[in-house]
Amino acid sequence: MGQANNINFQDPQWLDKREYPFKGHYYETPVGKMHYLDEGTGDPIVMVHGNPVWSFIYRNLVKELSADYRCIAPDMIGFGLSDKPTAFDYLPDHQAMLFENLMNHLKLDKITLVVNDWGGPIGLSYALKHPDKIKQLILLNTWMWSVADDPYYQKFSGFMGGPIGRILIKNFNFFAKIMVKKIFGNKSRLTPEIHKQLYMHLPTAADRKGCYVLPKQIIGSSTWLDDLWQSRYKINRLPATFIWGMKDIAFREKELKEWTENWHNYTIIKLEDAGHFPQEEYPNVVADAIRSKMNTL
Repeated sequence: MGQANNINFQDPQWLDKREYPFKGHYYETPVGKMHYLDEGTGDPIVMVHGNPVWSFIYRNLVKELSADYRCIAPDMIGFGLSDKPTAFDYLPDHQAMLFENLMNHLKLDKITLVVNDWGGPIGLSYALKHPDKIKQLILLNTWMWSVADDPYYQKFSGFMGGPIGRILIKNFNFFAKIMVKKIFGNKSRLTPEIHKQLYMHLPTAADRKGCYVLPKQIIGSSTWLDDLWQSRYKINRLPATFIWGMKDIAFREKELKEWTENWHNYTIIKLEDAGHFPQEEYPNVVADAIRSKMNTL
């Protein structure tokens, strides 16, 4: 299943250690080393990112919450400071298996699971298999069901997951350089310095396979996504907090409604001028909501 090492990883020159002042940990997966943060002590808060970002997107939550809780934030294989093996297929169900391996190794309990974008299905796949280990869910602009019959996602997945999108992502880092800016609610909140941290982790065409595989899988992994959704009864009575950027062009109010119509115990926090990354645009609101829930459960 692999092993974990507490090591001082070699910081890439582009990494801003003032923004990301953490010690690296590595877990050896069957396909390469998975980097993750493990800061603080107490009940665990596990934060799962999506495409095309990495654990950097959770840095402000880790800084705020690690004073009182154990904050764990992995970089999926192919992202951040994790290995980027070209032989790996980067399918989301296989990413979910690697995430489950890490979680099993860490032997966590009473988990607060925070997910965003592809981190939703990847992280919630673990929750569905181990609902007894989950204390609560924090969902930030994400989904966990097939969108094969939704023209909105058919169009996006067809283009960004097709030949042109693949060329743009592989050769020009389009997803991280251009799309990340587009999915912010307030573009001024993404400074050039912070944006650099969100695309420099994918420096070469060979490093971007995970980034260009996943857009196609929005439709391509519909069977897996539908299987997850059909199993939602295993977790849909767990306390959930939906913190939703209402200006997100990826996961809209329609997707928020799909969640809440199928959940039994939830709180909604709508951020009217935030986009796809509430944890980046409103980290204090997200951290306060998590802390408030931790204190009541």
